[in-house]
Amino acid sequence: MCGIAGIVTRIKDDQLPARMEKMKAVMHHRGPDDEGQWLGRLHATDVGLAHTRLSIIDLTAGGHQPMISACGRYVLIYNGEIYNFKELRRELEQHGAHFVSQCDTEVVQQALMLWGEKAFSKFNGMWALAWLDRQKMSLLLSRDRFGVKPLYYYHDTNRFYFASEIKTILAGNGRKFVINDIVVGRYLQQSLLDAQPETFFQGIEAVPAGHNLLLNLESVGSLTSSIEPYWKVKAEDNFSGSVEQRIEFIRDLFLDSVRLRLRSDVPVGVLLSGGVDSSSIASAMQSVLGKSADLHMLSVVSEDPRYNEGPFIDRMTEHLGCKTHKVNFSPQEAFQILETVTWANDEPIGTLANIARYLLMQRARELGITVILSGQGADELLCGYHKYLGFYLQYLFKQWNWLKAMKVLHDFQRSGIISQFDLRDAQRYLPKLLRPQQIDIRGSRLKEADVLLEVGLGQGSILDRQMADLYRYSIPVLVHYEDRMSMAHSREIRLPFLDYRVVDSLLPMPVKWKLRDGWTKWIFRKAIELYLPPEIVWRRDKQGFSTPEPEWVKHHLHSSITKMLEGDLLIARSKLVEQKPLRQRFQAYCQQLPGKGTIWFNDIFNPIALEIWARTFESNLCLD
Repeated sequence: MCGIAGIVTRIKDDQLPARMEKMKAVMHHRGPDDEGQWLGRLHATDVGLAHTRLSIIDLTAGGHQPMISACGRYVLIYNGEIYNFKELRRELEQHGAHFVSQCDTEVVQQALMLWGEKAFSKFNGMWALAWLDRQKMSLLLSRDRFGVKPLYYYHDTNRFYFASEIKTILAGNGRKFVINDIVVGRYLQQSLLDAQPETFFQGIEAVPAGHNLLLNLESVGSLTSSIEPYWKVKAEDNFSGSVEQRIEFIRDLFLDSVRLRLRSDVPVGVLLSGGVDSSSIASAMQSVLGKSADLHMLSVVSEDPRYNEGPFIDRMTEHLGCKTHKVNFSPQEAFQILETVTWANDEPIGTLANIARYLLMQRARELGITVILSGQGADELLCGYHKYLGFYLQYLFKQWNWLKAMKVLHDFQRSGIISQFDLRDAQRYLPKLLRPQQIDIRGSRLKEADVLLEVGLGQGSILDRQMADLYRYSIPVLVHYEDRMSMAHSREIRLPFLDYRVVDSLLPMPVKWKLRDGWTKWIFRKAIELYLPPEIVWRRDKQGFSTPEPEWVKHHLHSSITKMLEGDLLIARSKLVEQKPLRQRFQAYCQQLPGKGTIWFNDIFNPIALEIWARTFESNLCLD
């Protein structure tokens, strides 16, 4: 796991070496073990490539980057892990490739030299890379299928900047950026983050997941680039076996995904929340490594019994006979480190669960655990979120399949899941005409544009909505904060459910295998039940790394938030938010009884987080 950055310029820049040093310095946390840079001139174009390394595979100097090919033609900087690098290495050796290290970076280099862009279809892993071909005069940027590894760029007429993090581009560029009204509007009104390539910094964009960006260095005049997809998820379920065979296939595939993600030359742990997803990963890890393995689990617990996963975490600890490291934090501590976490995140955070992730990664660093497995992606693939049940019922009613809809409703009513719906959260999925009226806090800049996206079911199927979460609404923000919170402490997160083979198998599977007999994730529960206690695998009240956010905001943090909202707000000065209506909304929220009212937690938290972000990056923003 590493940080990458680069500058391509057609304007002679004597400060290029100094800019590269600044970019390396600001992403040191992504790779504290080694660093390097390459500077070169190709005709009228200057190119600078920088890398900071977190050593995971082959801890020797053989993994130093930038990695220059033996012929001198190619220069590679790469962030990520290709989990099937051993298999690819053997295949490349059969084609005559010669290796001088044991690292996966050299496998990536040799694969690109032999197969070109077709190599990406062979990679099972996560990556963001830049590959310079000095002969063809081209720079290829690539991002893994699901965007687990970040990659941003800023492009003007004569300069092109790219980096693993936005703040790295800010350091190299040195200019101030206008706040992107569209991105802010969707965040404040729909609680959407990473729902588009554009970022909160107007002009800085993300290379989309599963895409390559090709920068033509040979073109006359201004630099030109093109972005093309190299992969898309399968939309058809081609499995033809029995139910038992499907269950066995899913079990074997999941275990193999975990097995591949245990390849490491440093200690490995797992995030355990007490639910079926993380518990299945922990059990699979022990199955692969053996009972004697020194398996470390990291968890967040709460003193509030309504949010405390402790009993379920303890049950898994007992079941596996492994040590669990628990993290707890107070609302005051969370508020105090909001700015620190926001700096790590580059953009406003979406929930205090980001704080929990940050502190978990801090604990992992203290324990010397460098690689951590996490269960992100399971809910999107297996209809684990409650919203999918709502979408499914809506779809059945639209298809006039009333009998099926009533059976599904009855099954989930009996299981108790219907009672767990939070209507304040669910209202954002309703058609605009059905949403309750809210106190409008939008400033003049946001009132001028219609920025809202259709986040409900729309006219599509459940699979269409799952794909929307995969590509736009859910997975992008989850992998964003997993990466930033882990890399802030130089830790690497690996996601077994986002193995492309797992996604291709689970996502297109008919919904009847996911929402069945009153259960979410039914087929996966059946596949993994041999490895878990029944009270874990057949649990319905899973919460995740939850915190008592509403109670904290209404009580413990009330005075701090009130003081902030009565003071000078940068987001009000920038005409993004009107301050008086925001104070009114906060007061109305605090008067809501628990579980009542129409104001959702994020209706309050997001403007606060946006203000924290503006203050954190004030020196990089045009605020007036």
